[in-house]
Amino acid sequence: MRESYHEELTSVVTDLVTMTDRVQTAVQDATRALLTTDLAAAEKVIGDDVVLDRLHDDLEQRCFSLLARQSPVAGELRTLVAALRMVADLARMGDLSAHIAKIARMRYPRGAVPESMQPNFQRMAVLASEMVEAAGRTLRERNVLDAEKMADHDEEIDELRTHQFRVLLDDSWNHGVEAAVDCALLGRYYERIADHAVLMGSRVIYIVTGLHPEGENWTIA
Repeated sequence: MRESYHEELTSVVTDLVTMTDRVQTAVQDATRALLTTDLAAAEKVIGDDVVLDRLHDDLEQRCFSLLARQSPVAGELRTLVAALRMVADLARMGDLSAHIAKIARMRYPRGAVPESMQPNFQRMAVLASEMVEAAGRTLRERNVLDAEKMADHDEEIDELRTHQFRVLLDDSWNHGVEAAVDCALLGRYYERIADHAVLMGSRVIYIVTGLHPEGENWTIA
């Protein structure tokens, strides 16, 4: 009976890593849709978000079932509690990727991001994708050191976001209100993807050590 329980717990973690891979693909596809006006990529991300929602519901139900049936303690309990939060993080990252794709689709065949802003968004997207990949890797390997390093990328994301605001609010901005609103929203979406990835790293630290990283907020929108 306990052997079956541990197999189910391992399966939950494995499927979380698989879901992380799917989210990374969604971020990359959404970025391609945004920066290359690829309508097919946008439609794919929007359609795949439904699959991510189903994975979320399935994993959440399995976690609740294990909590109810097995009365886990210590590390097993930490794993299940963290898994419930991580699956919510992943679902939210999928939603945010879909939001990016929807803006790309809405502005098609025009680009939503002015050419002068594209390098900023390209770098932000690369960092967000790398952070999602790192979140999955730290979960798979239970690597606390890698999880702690994720905050470095998050700082660069914040700097890129600050630069966006400077450009959008500068008197030289000549792309109109619509483009400004799009860029403000898109920057917010990438920033939040990165934030959720960092939270996943924090949850891995909690699984391994039983401690919450100092100053870490465990919930974001």
